[in-house]
Amino acid sequence: MIESAITIKNRTGLHARAAAKFVEATSRFTSSVEISNGEKTVDGKSILPVMMLAASPGSKLTLRIDGTDESEMLEAIKALVENNFGENDKK
Repeated sequence: MIESAITIKNRTGLHARAAAKFVEATSRFTSSVEISNGEKTVDGKSILPVMMLAASPGSKLTLRIDGTDESEMLEAIKALVENNFGENDKK
């Protein structure tokens, strides 16, 4: 299991479209992923719980990834976040 922190940087946070892209990315892997925002922890492969984290810009989230392809999943998530979920904004 690996644990890592990410910071949401896009202008609109982890809203519906960004959450969908997050779940799409994590679903390509067999590893499980949990996302925590403070004391709230959700399944990172389920869109509604991810959206309900209400992760606004600047939110620091903790990822816990467990499985055979955990490193690859972490890299994919980090790339998605660094790319602002494909949005054309910078923060």
